Amino acid sequence: MAKILIIGCGTIGSELAGVLSAQGHDVTGLKRKPPQSASGPIRYVAADISSPTELADLDSDFIEAFFIVSPDERTEQSYRTVYETGLNNLLARLPNTHWIMVSSTSAYGQTLGEWVDENSAAEPDKITSRLIRQAEQRLTALNPKNIVVRFSGIYGPGREYLLRQAMQAPDIQQSPPYFTNRIHQQDCIGVLAFLLEQRLAGKALSQCYLASDDDPAPIWDVMTWLTEQLHYPLPTARDSANEAGMNKRCSNARLKALGYRFQYPSYKNGYLELIGAKG
Repeated sequence: MAKILIIGCGTIGSELAGVLSAQGHDVTGLKRKPPQSASGPIRYVAADISSPTELADLDSDFIEAFFIVSPDERTEQSYRTVYETGLNNLLARLPNTHWIMVSSTSAYGQTLGEWVDENSAAEPDKITSRLIRQAEQRLTALNPKNIVVRFSGIYGPGREYLLRQAMQAPDIQQSPPYFTNRIHQQDCIGVLAFLLEQRLAGKALSQCYLASDDDPAPIWDVMTWLTEQLHYPLPTARDSANEAGMNKRCSNARLKALGYRFQYPSYKNGYLELIGAKG
């Protein structure tokens, strides 16, 4: 059993807490506004990570910690609050803890549909992505056992942007192909629990894992397939637009070589379930 802290208890963090607690771990969730009706084996602590004062009473003997925090807004200041101030405050409070940080494939700057993996250059242009990348570097430099997990576009119940878009007869880039990458939120939880299990079992792990499903695909193919499943009009093709800033294909080979198997290996598996749930 390990004493574990989960910083950021949205859907992924709270469900991960439940999984780890069921495995017998001592789990604490840190959240600015914990659920008032929280019960069961998960203990919640109310704190804002941007405030050292609010972290002063936080236990400092956690063996493992997950950093699963999202900025409030897509602004430079909001990202600095999380990935600079907040992370620095946590590292100062928990100097002996091993970390797993949830990052993003936005850390890559490739734009031409290239394949990327953990060894690819991660030199993004946007300041918000650079701040995430700098947080990665700070964390991995601190301890060779710290791990960064770069998730691609997360979807699942409550994260249904593409379904809503498919219902609106969208204009979609068809040529040249604009590749997109996804991971179901249940696989996000699965990957994080899996990596912790491997580390606690003494496996030698890399410091970075790219977590995306087996099926990077052009957005035209994805949206065409979705509209067909929903029985909506097909999307309209448009010329190359200004979306190319995130055009890449993400390889999950390192994660799969470690032994992880995706519950939703393709967007088709996950979206068929979502469509079916809507009846």
